Amino acid sequence: MQINISSLIGYHLEATDGEMGKVTAFYFDDVTWTIRYLVVETGNWLSGRKVLISPDAILKESGKTGSFTVNLTKSQVSNSPAIDTEKPVSQQQEAELFNHYPWPNYWEGGFSSSGVWGILAPTSSTNIIHETDTDHPLLSADSNTHLHSTKVVAGYNIHATDGDIGHVKDFIIEDHTWKVIFFVVDTHNFFPGKKVLLPVSNIQEVQWNDSKVKINITQEEVKNCRLFDIAEFTQW
Repeated sequence: MQINISSLIGYHLEATDGEMGKVTAFYFDDVTWTIRYLVVETGNWLSGRKVLISPDAILKESGKTGSFTVNLTKSQVSNSPAIDTEKPVSQQQEAELFNHYPWPNYWEGGFSSSGVWGILAPTSSTNIIHETDTDHPLLSADSNTHLHSTKVVAGYNIHATDGDIGHVKDFIIEDHTWKVIFFVVDTHNFFPGKKVLLPVSNIQEVQWNDSKVKINITQEEVKNCRLFDIAEFTQW
């Protein structure tokens, strides 16, 4: 099933011992175009601190009623590494998260064997990354940020092969894999009232410093992309 990211904003997260908070944004990686974390605002119980939760923590069949249930306790969340969720996440910060939580390392083989919705197996020694392990790909000297917030990228300009054509409005994901399959592009400055679905396969380059997405098709081809109908994507 396909769903638009913006429809998940405001979803509540339930820990095993009570309500944790609500979803305010998502982080995706810019290599595989996959959602890696939910940004969760914890509310009064943790002084409103925002934390990152992997989709791997979400239990199967949750998400039907405007909330997700996760296989974490509030204590686990409160003791998690502090990360500024308003900035891109560095690979070092990600390593700290994976040392704290029992999540499988997606950089070593993808999602858990039971699938993204499955209950996770206990952490093994092979899942631990130590700060002294400088040979690990996440901690190498040339490591940099590769996770970006949907909240920030929404609004980036879309640049076709023959000029600007609109801006990023939303993202469409596959619910079981959390892979981003389309950018929703608002072209109203060029084609009034028109929002289209741009396959991520058409993205040539993202210029993060310039807030620009370069694509490999023309303005006319963008105009002829599949129209975005919000009614098709808002039901989990």
